[in-house]
Amino acid sequence: EGQDYVGFDTITQQMERKFLKRGFNLNVILVGESGMGKSTLVNSIFTTHLVDSQGRRTAQEVIRKTTEISPVTQTLEENGVRVRLTIIDTPGFGDQCNNEGCWVPVIKYIKDQHAAYLARELKPFRDRIINDTRVHACLYFLNPGSRGLRPLDVEVLKRLTEVTNVIPVIAKSDSMTSDERTLFKRRVKEEMAFHRITTYPYANADDDDDEDRMLNNSIRDLIPFAVVGSEETIDVDGTQVRGRRHGWGVINIFDETHCDFVHLRNFMLRTHLSDLIEVTAQRHYEQFRTSQLRQIKELRDQQAAGAAAAGVPPGAVATQPPVAPLPHQPVAQV
Repeated sequence: EGQDYVGFDTITQQMERKFLKRGFNLNVILVGESGMGKSTLVNSIFTTHLVDSQGRRTAQEVIRKTTEISPVTQTLEENGVRVRLTIIDTPGFGDQCNNEGCWVPVIKYIKDQHAAYLARELKPFRDRIINDTRVHACLYFLNPGSRGLRPLDVEVLKRLTEVTNVIPVIAKSDSMTSDERTLFKRRVKEEMAFHRITTYPYANADDDDDEDRMLNNSIRDLIPFAVVGSEETIDVDGTQVRGRRHGWGVINIFDETHCDFVHLRNFMLRTHLSDLIEVTAQRHYEQFRTSQLRQIKELRDQQAAGAAAAGVPPGAVATQPPVAPLPHQPVAQV
């Protein structure tokens, strides 16, 4: 190396070493009715059995009357990169005849994680590295039998897109013909545009280059992803493939002509993983944080005004900020 070489270009290597040593968190919530293959899909994406199905296995099992929140956390490692993966299932969502309010536990859980992160940030002596439990992505499963967005889907998608990155997928797309799948996608796109539902990835930013814009545009063309999940390995002419066997043939989930599974996996893990985490912090969490701090300021102003009305001299009564953000108290962390 010559004397003219400074060496600041090694910062990427320094960051990589720290990143590999620390690892990162990825939190994904699965929202959809029972029987949509949510657990199977996420197990297929990570090619390992991470979560068990929360659906009813026998007719004798009691039907869930409310939406439950069921997080499972595991640590995975690939080529020296360690991820603390949390999969949050929502058994009971959309399974009733009257599904009014079935989204409330889901929204509350997502906001609770923002509140818990903010509470740790506001500590006088906070941790150098805060454990990130914020939800980075929501896989929303559309019923292939609905042939479009149902009123429940519209209501829930509007609320979810305000608090997290939503990725809509058509569950069990092998139950549809190619023409039906194309028509379904077109209807969903039209209905989301009509109801002004904006899913991830969002509109191109000013600092995106041409490659980023082309990639995001190609992904938007695929949304909603028509997916098939499978943990079963099938022999096809001497070749082992992961897929599903039907009377009319075999679905290979890794064949791009059969379904969008590969596109979804590459999108979530190979091209936009870092962006999902960054957008969660800079968009959804910042909106929540701003709202909460504004409420804290208003509370302090009200306390000061009340003290002034009571004739208490300024500074005689200390106005203490809430010990936790309002109005969402965090739930116990997993």
